Parts: sequence; structure tokens; C-alpha cells
Amino acid sequence: MTAQPHILVTGSTRGIGAATVEALEAKGARVFGHGRTASDKVIAADLEQADAAQQLWDAALARLDGRIDVVINNAGVFEPVAVDAPLSAWHAAWARTLQINLQASADLCRAAILHFRGRGGGGRIVNVASRAAYRGDSPAHWHYAASKAGMIGMTKSIARGYAAEQILAFAICPGFVMTGMAEDYLASRGGDKLLADIPLGRVAAPEEVASAAAYLALEAPASMTGAVLDINGASFVR
Repeated sequence: MTAQPHILVTGSTRGIGAATVEALEAKGARVFGHGRTASDKVIAADLEQADAAQQLWDAALARLDGRIDVVINNAGVFEPVAVDAPLSAWHAAWARTLQINLQASADLCRAAILHFRGRGGGGRIVNVASRAAYRGDSPAHWHYAASKAGMIGMTKSIARGYAAEQILAFAICPGFVMTGMAEDYLASRGGDKLLADIPLGRVAAPEEVASAAAYLALEAPASMTGAVLDINGASFVR
């Protein structure tokens, strides 16, 4: 890792992403984030659009003086669709979730690998997946679980395929995290019942997930490549 790592974090304007940016900057990294609205340190991109991830990468690379050392894929959506929804709505929900959660992440991983290989110095990828990748999710969230399982398979494939080039890949699988998205879901499905399924007795704080993301981005030993870290209060162990 260089003296001051250059890092791109998607979905950085709230929750896990915002906490991750803060954790990385506290460790001396130079970070650009991503969201729907641009600011001094945030690049706007709508990852539902097929070419948006590459445009985001190109913009971040320009803002970071032509060098990115780490990409953290955190952006995602968690939107329900009922199994008896009209087929057109079902297909639209699957397409949107897979595009944002998986395809855009894959496109950024591809851009990162090509960049890392081109400069010959290696690099790191951290993918924020979900407990749902292993445990599954609600009957209205098959597509979400599938997208996150895809992230895990992608992460492991990258780790195995490019370790010899010092291109390292890691994933994090949070359970519920106290962000706006999780709060809405907990309220809609009965928070007390869901919390009873978490032995720790509470959902994770964004800062807890961010600390793991920062560790993987900056400090984890190379031999950890391919590792998946669970952060779910022991609600799912494997």
C-alpha cells in the first residue's frame, strides 16, 4: 500500500458508506465517494444505468490523479417485490436490484483489476455483501439475496484469479445495520421479533461495519484474500 492510499467508496452519503469514508480518512487515506448528488468529495452516478459504473470509475480516477488503490463496493438497494406481483413488475425489480447491487459492482471490479494490472502494483477490492448471501432473506427479497450471493462468488473468483498479481479481494456480510434502510424494514416487520433472532441483542452500528471495511482496505494481510467477514451479532454463523 502506498503512503497515502487513494480509495473509491460507492454509496458513501449515508450509513455504512459514510462511516467507511470517515474511518478511512481517519487513517490517512484520500477518499472519493459516490452518491446521487455531487459534492466536493462525492461523484454523482446512477448505478441503475448500464454505463454509470465505468463513468464513475473514470471520474474518480481523474479526481484521484490517475491512481486508485482500493475500491469499496457498498452501494445497493433493498426493495421488496411480491412473488405474486405482475410478471413485468417482478422482472423490473430483479433487473434493478441485480444491476445496482451486482452488475455495477462487477463493472467497478473489472475497471479496478484492469487499472491494477496496468500499473503493475496490485490493489484491493472490498465488496459489502450481506448475511442474506448465505442465510437467504424474506419471501419478498429473493432478488436481494441472490445479488449478494453473486457478490460473494465474484469476490472469491477475483481472489483466486488475481492473487498472484497482488490484486486482493475481500467481502463483508453484515446482518441488519442501523441505517435508514434497516430501520424502515425493522419497523415494517416487527423489530422486537427480528431482534430476538440476534443473540447479541441489537443490530450493528455502521461504524462497526466501517471498521472492518477499513481494515480490509488498508491493513489485512495478503493471505486473507478471498476472506468473507460476518458482522451479524451471531444471527447466522457458518
